[in-house]
Amino acid sequence: MDYRDAGVDIPAADQAKARIKALARGTFNDGVLSEIGSFGGMFRPDLARFREPVLVSSTDSVGTKIKVAILAGVHDTVGYDIVAHCVNDILVQGAVPLFFLDYLAVGRIDVDRVEAIVRGVARGCAEFGCPLVGGETAQMPDVYAGDDYDLAGFIVGVVERESALTGAAVREGDLLLGLPSAGLHTNGYTLARKVIFDTMGYRVDTLVPELGTTVGEALLAPHRAYLAALEPLLDRRKVRGLVHITGGGFPGNVPRVLPAGLGARIRTSAWRVPPLFRIIQGGGRVSDEEMYRTFNMGVGMVVIVAPGDLHDVEHSLERRGETAFVIGSVEAGAGVILE
Repeated sequence: MDYRDAGVDIPAADQAKARIKALARGTFNDGVLSEIGSFGGMFRPDLARFREPVLVSSTDSVGTKIKVAILAGVHDTVGYDIVAHCVNDILVQGAVPLFFLDYLAVGRIDVDRVEAIVRGVARGCAEFGCPLVGGETAQMPDVYAGDDYDLAGFIVGVVERESALTGAAVREGDLLLGLPSAGLHTNGYTLARKVIFDTMGYRVDTLVPELGTTVGEALLAPHRAYLAALEPLLDRRKVRGLVHITGGGFPGNVPRVLPAGLGARIRTSAWRVPPLFRIIQGGGRVSDEEMYRTFNMGVGMVVIVAPGDLHDVEHSLERRGETAFVIGSVEAGAGVILE
């Protein structure tokens, strides 16, 4: 027997890595000191503008959104998603990206599909200025069946220590601004798939008039990143806190950035919930409580600002083409009250 008999195709892996190397090079900047294929990625950050730089790191996965990608045969969007998700995760602490790595585990090597996934990763890295300095493509036929795969990302960013968002600056009376999501982003797909495909009987190519698109296109809408809109406000110290609405929804994420003794009150009537969420709720008879703790409900990022800075912040976001709406406030107490 050889490795291919056991289910691992080394020649196909080598072909995929050659394509990955070409894609990764398109994301490089002057800080990258190593080639894809080295045992470790080498990066020299330019920290001249920082007095006391702090590195901020995060890792996450795309979750079961991959199942939709497999059904639809569209794989470049999930690659972009993982970069956008990780960028947002360090952004909430005030950090901007330095570099990125990915981890792709597959049941079998499909060179074209691997290239499509990494093409999406490279597109996100180029857009957000974080070079793809390395990663891993693992063949695990005994773990992932058939066309199944998993995708995770690792990001490292930097922030000035005195500018880091830790929650300490948040005060009672501060306002919560919501920034729109582009859909489910990368959370809640296990419930969404159960409702849409199993309960409602839709397919990825089902055209839904309320959505104006197919089910697959709606579910694969790319995860938005808010770096370009928020970085100027972070530079001017106009943001007291940021919340990336991911798994756990509002109740699970907003308290993570609030000091002890403070909670939040959110008016769910302050924005129009996109049709996709209503379709899921109606199709699965899902309670409001479950919806708001599972999905972002149309709000991908929450910005906490002082009342006196509200108009300045709104104007800055508007100039960058970003919509923002006041959805609530910080108050004494604990947890999140949804009304």
